[in-house]
Amino acid sequence: MATKRRSARMTALELSPEEFRALGHRLVDDVADFLASLPERPVTPGESPVQVRAALGDDPLPEHGADPAALLEEAVRLLCDHSLLNGHPRFFGYITSSPAPIGALGDLLAAAVNPNCGAWGLSPMATEIEAQSVRWIAELIGYPVEAGGLLVSGGNVANLVGVAAARQAGAPWDVRVRGAADPRGQHLCVYATSETHTWLHKATDLLGLGTDCIRWIPPDRRGRADPAALRRLIDADRTAGDVPLVVVGTAGTVSTGAIDPLDELAEICRQEAVWFHVDAAYGGFAAALPDAPPALRALGRADSVAVDPHKWLYVPLEAGCALVRDPAALRGAFSYSPPYYRFTSNSGPHGPPLNYYAFGPQNSRGHRALKVWLALRQGGRAGYVRAIAEDILLARALHDLAIADPELEAWTNSLSITTLRYVPTDVDPRAPGAPAYLDRLNEALLDRLQAGGEAYLSNAVVGGTFLLRACVVNFRTTLADIEALATLVVRLGRELDAELRPEAV
Repeated sequence: MATKRRSARMTALELSPEEFRALGHRLVDDVADFLASLPERPVTPGESPVQVRAALGDDPLPEHGADPAALLEEAVRLLCDHSLLNGHPRFFGYITSSPAPIGALGDLLAAAVNPNCGAWGLSPMATEIEAQSVRWIAELIGYPVEAGGLLVSGGNVANLVGVAAARQAGAPWDVRVRGAADPRGQHLCVYATSETHTWLHKATDLLGLGTDCIRWIPPDRRGRADPAALRRLIDADRTAGDVPLVVVGTAGTVSTGAIDPLDELAEICRQEAVWFHVDAAYGGFAAALPDAPPALRALGRADSVAVDPHKWLYVPLEAGCALVRDPAALRGAFSYSPPYYRFTSNSGPHGPPLNYYAFGPQNSRGHRALKVWLALRQGGRAGYVRAIAEDILLARALHDLAIADPELEAWTNSLSITTLRYVPTDVDPRAPGAPAYLDRLNEALLDRLQAGGEAYLSNAVVGGTFLLRACVVNFRTTLADIEALATLVVRLGRELDAELRPEAV
């Protein structure tokens, strides 16, 4: 009996295999050309919102569809010509890395298969790839590989997951049922320095703790937490009848890359029976280096750690990772099992299947892990150690150039972040009026530099002083780019000093 051929349902969104192949080949060619052209392009077009919106157009939703080839061609032009290019070798602005090309291809494959990584039954291979990726990340930073963990959108959510696990594990009442406010008036307290990223404000807000729960540990002159001050804060809260819940350490602050004394903080948390969470979104992967800063060796002592593969693992956005020493703490913080969830939990020869909806805030989850898994396999431990070490050396080279140049003033250097400022040779930074003028000069310098497209920096404020900040997390950056950056800062600094000084006199 002859088998009937299945007739295709024709919709406006379907592509035949031949059409998809032709479009895909053309798009890959365009992307390859774009990546090759990065060093010759401006880091940013420096356009205003009005200019960008004009390039996009303001058409209403079309009534009828358009040719997909023309649409993709237009999308390539819009994104490549009107974007800030964080993969550019002279992008030093934020802790956003150059994306590994294999990660981009991984995202294409993940989107095509489209597994829902909320439950093992919906995404068997994708779930196992994520679990393996999480184990590899833990291994790379010296964290227990049997820990629980999952991939999330980025550092904000990865840190929130850690604090959520701490909230459930450390509250003396059932916080998921009764909420974070105890009827007896007890408060749950969180400890961190003022250098902590603002994810902490979002997390304490969203988790119902309130930002008033944060006890700010005074930082030392290098922006690190003071362990003695932490002990005093914990003692004061216990005396007041409140509950010390979690201490947050940072492995690589946003402004200067400072690393808290993690080992000392871990010991205090052990003695006080307080959860220890480390925001290692930026600096955590430097723990893989043979000569890693000693403080990073204590990552393995934390109850939870947040790291961002889309920072120093060079994978495309989005990819954050939350690690929690005790997997049961994640399930305790996030798991619900309504009757309409019919996902298997039967154990196989290697344990029960992972259902990631029980480990984090999302149910429906895309396959973020594939790009991480591919990049880790392509680079290997040795490849990542070399790339991260080179980024650190390049940031140190910029610091050395600033020390050597009479018109530059070097400030801080930690991990792959260097801060500096332009100081004209005939200006004494300690003279009356000079600090305000130098702040104004360097703010104007940053604005011109960011708009110019030759290189891209951000800023830091250290001890009340406005500084230029360069962060190197880019496998395309070379020493020539660093030298060009120092020359550019001096050139623009001279131009602006000539423009601004007459007004200041």
